[in-house]
Amino acid sequence: MTITKKKSILLWIFAFLFTMGLSFYQYKTGPTKPLTSKVKINEEIIKNRLIRSYGDDDDARIRLKVNDEEIFGYMKYKRYTSNDKWNEISLKREGKYLIAYIPHQPPAGKVEYQVFLEKDNIRVPLTEFPIKIRFKGSVPAYILIPHILFMFLTMLISNRIIMEIIFKGRNTYNFTRVTLIVFFLGGLILGPIVQKYAFGAFWTGWPFGHDLTDNKTIVAFLFWVVAFFRLKKDQSKTGWALVASIVLLAIYLIPHSMFGSELDHSAGQ
Repeated sequence: MTITKKKSILLWIFAFLFTMGLSFYQYKTGPTKPLTSKVKINEEIIKNRLIRSYGDDDDARIRLKVNDEEIFGYMKYKRYTSNDKWNEISLKREGKYLIAYIPHQPPAGKVEYQVFLEKDNIRVPLTEFPIKIRFKGSVPAYILIPHILFMFLTMLISNRIIMEIIFKGRNTYNFTRVTLIVFFLGGLILGPIVQKYAFGAFWTGWPFGHDLTDNKTIVAFLFWVVAFFRLKKDQSKTGWALVASIVLLAIYLIPHSMFGSELDHSAGQ
C-alpha cells in the first residue's frame, strides 16, 4: 500500500503531537520536577514550588513567596542516606520572600529537606515528609541541546514507524535506519557525555550501577539493532520494528531520572 504525501504529512503531524505529549508526561512525572506545595495559615493560602534538582556551582536556594511579614519559618535538612543529624536553619526574609540555602553537594549528592512556616504559634510543614534534592554538574548547552533533540527525534520517528506499519507503508526500513542512527548519537554518544558532566561518570547503568535511564537506553537500542538487521535482510519483515517501537514507547512511559545516580553517604562519601 502506498501512503500518499498528504496522508504522510498528517501522520507526521500526529506523531509529533503524540511525542510532545509523551515529553510533557515525562516532565510532569519525573522525580526532578519541582514539587508544588499549598498550605493555609490563618486563612492565608500560600503556594510555592520546592526544587528537587540543582545544577549550579553554588548553594541551592529555597525561595518562598510569603507576603505576610508576620509569617516566619525554618528548614531542616541532612544528606540523604547519611547518618547526619538534622540541621535546622531559620528562613531569612527578603521583601516578600523567605529564603534558605542548602549547602552545595558534589554531583549526584542528595539532600533531604523539609520547610515549615509559622504564625501565632501555628506551625505548618509545606510537605508531609522531607523531600529530596539532587545536585548535579553543569552541562554545556552545546552538549545538552543536541542530546535532547536527538532523543526527541528518536521517539518521533519511532512513533511514525508504528503508523507506517499500521498503514502498510513502504518506508519502515528507511525510518528504522534513521532511528538507529539518531538513537545511537543521542543515547549512546551524547547521553554518556551529559551523564559525565552532570554526575561524574559516563555510564552508571548495568553492570556498574542501577541507573534506570542508562539501562532502559541500552535495552531499547538493542531492540532497534535487531529490527534494523531483520529489515535489512527482508524489508517485508516489519514485526521487529513494531516491537522496537512499542518497547521504546513503553520505556518513555517510565518517568525520566528514576533511580538515577546518587552518592551513598552511608558509605562515608
